[in-house]
Amino acid sequence: MYGLIGIFIITVMIGTLAVASSMGLPDSDLLVSMSSFSLLPLLLIIVAILLIVISQRGASPPVATHSSFSKSRLSVLRLSFRAFHYLLIALLTSILIIGSAWQVLSHHQQAETTKITEPMRVQAWVTIEGISDSVYDPETNNGYRQVAILRALTPLVAELSDEDLNANTLEYIKNNSSDNDNTKNIKGTKYKTYRILLNAYPKNNKADTKLAALNGLQPGAQLLMTLALAPLETSQEALNNPSGFDSYRWLRARDIDGVANVIAMGAPVNVVGGSSTLPTFSDSYLHPLRVTIDQWRWQLRQHFYQDWPQKTTAQQQARAVTLSLLTGDRSLISHETKDLYQLAGISHLLAISGTHVLFSAIMLAGLVTLLIDKRGSALYRTIPRWQVRWWVMIGAAFIYALFTGFDVPAARTAWMLLAVGAVRLTLLPISTMRVLLALAIVMAWFDPYVLWQAGYWLSFIAVALLLNYDDGRQAQAKLSAQHQRKHNLNRQHSRTDLMRTKIWSLFKRVFKLQCWLFIALLPITLLLFGKVSLWGLVINLFAIGLFGWVIVPLNLLAGLCYLIFPIAADSIWTLVSAVVANLHELIAWLTGLPALKGAWLYTPVNTGMLLMALLIMLPWLLPRGLISRWLALPPLALLMMTVSSNQQALSLAPTLYILPTGDRYVTAAVLQYPINNNKINKDKLNEDNQLEKSSVSGNVSWLFLANHRPHDMRTMPSSLNADKLSETLEQQLRTLAIKHLEGIVVQTSVTALTSPLTNILPNKKPKEKNIASSPELLPMTVAQLIQSLPTNHYWQAGRSERWSTLQQTYLNDSSSETRTLISAQRCEQGKIWQLANGDLTLQAMTGWHKIDDASVWDCTLAIDSDMPINIVRYNGVNPRQSPNLTVQKLALSTAPPEENLDQALEQSVVKNKQNADQNLNQSKRSQSRLILDAATHPRIWQLWSLLCTAEPFAISNASEHSITWLSHSSSPVSAEILMTQRVGEVMTYDNEPLEVALSLGTESQVD
Repeated sequence: MYGLIGIFIITVMIGTLAVASSMGLPDSDLLVSMSSFSLLPLLLIIVAILLIVISQRGASPPVATHSSFSKSRLSVLRLSFRAFHYLLIALLTSILIIGSAWQVLSHHQQAETTKITEPMRVQAWVTIEGISDSVYDPETNNGYRQVAILRALTPLVAELSDEDLNANTLEYIKNNSSDNDNTKNIKGTKYKTYRILLNAYPKNNKADTKLAALNGLQPGAQLLMTLALAPLETSQEALNNPSGFDSYRWLRARDIDGVANVIAMGAPVNVVGGSSTLPTFSDSYLHPLRVTIDQWRWQLRQHFYQDWPQKTTAQQQARAVTLSLLTGDRSLISHETKDLYQLAGISHLLAISGTHVLFSAIMLAGLVTLLIDKRGSALYRTIPRWQVRWWVMIGAAFIYALFTGFDVPAARTAWMLLAVGAVRLTLLPISTMRVLLALAIVMAWFDPYVLWQAGYWLSFIAVALLLNYDDGRQAQAKLSAQHQRKHNLNRQHSRTDLMRTKIWSLFKRVFKLQCWLFIALLPITLLLFGKVSLWGLVINLFAIGLFGWVIVPLNLLAGLCYLIFPIAADSIWTLVSAVVANLHELIAWLTGLPALKGAWLYTPVNTGMLLMALLIMLPWLLPRGLISRWLALPPLALLMMTVSSNQQALSLAPTLYILPTGDRYVTAAVLQYPINNNKINKDKLNEDNQLEKSSVSGNVSWLFLANHRPHDMRTMPSSLNADKLSETLEQQLRTLAIKHLEGIVVQTSVTALTSPLTNILPNKKPKEKNIASSPELLPMTVAQLIQSLPTNHYWQAGRSERWSTLQQTYLNDSSSETRTLISAQRCEQGKIWQLANGDLTLQAMTGWHKIDDASVWDCTLAIDSDMPINIVRYNGVNPRQSPNLTVQKLALSTAPPEENLDQALEQSVVKNKQNADQNLNQSKRSQSRLILDAATHPRIWQLWSLLCTAEPFAISNASEHSITWLSHSSSPVSAEILMTQRVGEVMTYDNEPLEVALSLGTESQVD
């Protein structure tokens, strides 16, 4: 019963939080007053304790043995008491559920009152909180990200220099240090405080000495800054994130109210005013201790950061990982190293997670008890052996949490161990799972936003599994020891045989543990991240042991030595860094094997699949023998069929997914069109089948890329490169179950394919300049995509004589051993690709490469299909729930004048007689047309109006068929073109209205 109530409470809290964040809350004085009431979690804890006590007591009335009650009256009394007992339990349960939902609403309302609602430029007092998430480094294009507290915000009327800010700092110190009442006034309600995320990024990879000083800000530092504040992106806006990462929920889970870009900064108060300090504005008594720990962690980072530029990249990343394993500080780890660990399935080792802390605690407890068994077993006469193990595990967990500055995952694990041990020490009849569930609920009561943290779920599940495994291992060890003693009486074994047996037994236990963790965490990992690396099952076998038995203990030893004897600590850290560097080389070699390159599992997970996964694991979670483990086969088969059906459902309906790229003007869209195999077989005798491979898979996929930056408009420079774009596109295509592309079309011309190679391929290191940066971004993205996704066709707008040389040069510079080449076909006006059964046709409407003017080389495509194509924005979390684009419905007045229509029809008749019968039949059979506009210059459509005034589909069949226009909001298309094409619906890649469509009279709606 406790488990069901706890799960229901967490479910209600998740649902309430989702509804409150998506729909918003009305202004309510009651919610505002309750948001400041901090005793509600304590009241809920008291109600929960009462519920446990009442439910533990029996439902029988306290009647004496020699009572004068008759049997009938006694039965009525017992029935009444039982009814009252269950009614009281139901009442307390309802109070817990309603109170939990109310706590979510009040906490959300409190967060809403402090959030940044609109962009503004301000001058504010900034207090640095903790250590930064990253460091400012122009060489690697890394930015500075730091959580800070803002107060005393004033609008920025004029630009302030560093000297002006220092002068204001001195004046502020003078005014506030002399009058205590003034300080109290500041600490009161006069100034509102905000918790924001500071950002500062290099501009054009150029060093800024002023911004570089951000790396020297210690935790607790106070200084004046001029900032550009901005509100948090909502979850709907986060759909534009290429990876599907919901930054809104991630920042909200850290209690962030907004983001701010640093404009200018003054010197800290202790630098300008000497030893002067300002009030901390924190009511927590532990705040000074937390600041002291964070300052020690910052000093340790500065120690690791010494002589950083003189070290090689491998040495830098080895030391960065060493620091991360010691204090949880990942600021020095590069994106490449994070991607390597993610591909290897061991990214959890970079953070101080529950698994990390508990593994170290178990190992240290086992080592201590082993030493006591050998040298001081008399201690067990005073303290039981399990209590010694428990105290050692608690001490190790809290010491590790101290190293990490009591980071949330580490502190959570320490408190869980303390609670589990306290229950065992007091002999309460409560299982470990119930204790973990109770702690999960209590943490959610105190901070409901913790339900949005992936680490919250992974930590509880992993710790529960490891504790269960540790208890089972202890029991199994006792049984095996008894069996071994009996076996040794009958047969003598050599030491070699005994050692071999122990090693084999250890390997089996580790392998079983790793398989159990991988399978148990697979559903929740897919739900949270959308993908999982299959490499994790192999690499974790030796990586977890290496980290837990060698790297982490040596790292902790070096950290303790650093306080006493720093030279010895540096020697140990040098050894640890060497081990980590060799591990990086091994992982890079394993993950780079061509045969095992595709090691990602992409499967959208929903609640039903999680329930089936729980049913599969249920026989292993319950006591052995209670339920037959063969009962896991039916839900396993159902889960496999569900996964297969979900993968097939992505390609059952014709869909065009607009894929986010991270750049507003660089667009990507993938078309998935199901193939009617029966129709292909009928037409196979009459037509030349071009899609042997596609007809086998049941669907055909085309990828469309374009760069819509206008020629006559200055835009913000882009940091997007081909490595990042190709990796993002591959992940998105894999989640859509696309393993093969029929073709890739780059609809915009690339001048780099026609200019001399010496101008576009400078001999520089990839770190200094990525070979795949603008302007050859899209072709180099194609060159990388075809290495992992088989592709039949590549259409390139404009001239591409240099493509083969450019592609070969890129492959020579690439470290990959697999080198797949593809020839570029010109995407020019009149080029056609058609499905064998005629259900789908791609036709280039524009693109004239023979004209020596690059402004008319862009290639607009018309997609004629037998079934209407649904256009959606890709949702990385759940592609099946991708939202539709906003549609601009053109009014009926957009039809062309009657005389123009008659003239167009005459031209259409003449052109139809000259066309092949195949194109005419396709025009009659098609039910819809989708036009992908990629023009970046108005000359394209001006030239089209002169050469291609009317087409058969656009004029003769407009009354019967639907024509949709998809372009960028900056498209130079004219109203006459939309009228001539008889367009009924207009959509844009960036989901902004097309101005020329507004002039025709439109109605915006979302399908």
